Amino acid sequence: MIEKDHTDESALRVNEGIDQPEALNPEMAGKFRKAIPAELDAAAYVAGIRQGNRSLLSKAITLVESSLPRHQALAQEIIGACVPYSGKSVRVGITGVPGVGKSTFIEALGKYLTSQGNKIAVLAIDPSSQRTKGSILGDKTRMEDLANDPNAYIRPSSSAGTLGGVTRSTRESIILCEAAGFNIIFVETVGVGQSETAVHSMVDFFLLLMLAGAGDELQGIKRGIMEMADAIVINKADGDNIPKAELAAREYKNALHLFPASSSGWSPMVLTASSANGSGIAETWQMVENYTAMTRVSGYYEATRKEQALQAFTDTVEESIRQRFYHDPNIINRLPSLKSDILSGIISPYAAAKKLIGG
Repeated sequence: MIEKDHTDESALRVNEGIDQPEALNPEMAGKFRKAIPAELDAAAYVAGIRQGNRSLLSKAITLVESSLPRHQALAQEIIGACVPYSGKSVRVGITGVPGVGKSTFIEALGKYLTSQGNKIAVLAIDPSSQRTKGSILGDKTRMEDLANDPNAYIRPSSSAGTLGGVTRSTRESIILCEAAGFNIIFVETVGVGQSETAVHSMVDFFLLLMLAGAGDELQGIKRGIMEMADAIVINKADGDNIPKAELAAREYKNALHLFPASSSGWSPMVLTASSANGSGIAETWQMVENYTAMTRVSGYYEATRKEQALQAFTDTVEESIRQRFYHDPNIINRLPSLKSDILSGIISPYAAAKKLIGG
C-alpha cells in the first residue's frame, strides 16, 4: 500500500501495525497448568463421588465407557469401592418409539420429583451409527430445565454399536450414581431395538410411553415391549388429543388382559399424561411407588435384584470372553485370511467360524 504524505489532504492514513500478543496470558497459562491435577487414583474418585462431585462422577462414567485397558482397570477399582454404597435407589426404565416425547416426559417427571426433595439421575442411551459409531447425545439439550436442576444429573451415553457395551456400562453407571446419593435412577432407551430387553434386566420398574393413534405399523414393536411393561402411559394427552388418548388407554387395557400374568403379581396399569400441562405426572410416580411397595412386601423386589446381579455376572463374563477373543493376537492375524476365503467362496462362514474357534 502507498504511504500517504502528511501534507496530503486525504483522510486515509496507514499506521504501522503491532506484533500480535499471545493468545493466552503466559502468567495465567501457568496458573491453569498448576490447577490441572495429576491423574487421580480410585480412592480420590470414590471420595469425590461420595461427596457429590459431579465432575468426578462424569469422569468415572467416562472411564467405565472407555475400552482402554488402563481405564477399565481403574474403572473396576472404582466400581468395586462404590458397590457397598449402591442399591438404595428406585431404578426405572423408560422407553417408547421416537417422537413419543420421552425426553419431555422425563423432564416433567424429574422436575416433579426434585420438587419433592428427591435426587434423580437420568442415564440416556443414544443409539450409535453402525457405520460411523457416532451418536448425537442430545438429551441434555432436550431436557434443558432438568439439566440445570441442582438435584438432577443427566448423562447421555452412546450405545457404541454393541448391546453388551450398553448393558455393562449402564449397570456400572447406575452403581456410581447411587453411590453419589441419587435415590431415583431413570434409564431411557430409544425404543426400537434389543436394548429394551437389556434395560429391563437392570431396573425395578419398566415404563412404556405410547401415543394415541400411532397406527398398526407399530404393532410389531409394541408387542414385544408391552409384554415387559409394568405400566403404559399414553403421552401428549392434552388439548384436542385428550379423547384419542383416553380411547387408546382403554384399548391398551383390553390388550394387556391377553398377556400372561406377571410373576410379580402386579397387574400392569395404563395411564394418560401430558408433559405440557403436567397432568398424570404425579399419578405416574404414585403408581411406581405402589409397585415398589407391593413387591418389597412380597419379596419379589429383592428376588429380582438378586437375579439381576446374577445376570450382570453372566453378561460380564460373556462380554469379557468376546473382548479377549477378538483382542487375541492369533485371532487378529487369522481373521483377514478367513474373511478373504469366505468372500471367495473357498469356505463357508460356519466352517470358518469353527476353524477360528478351534472346534
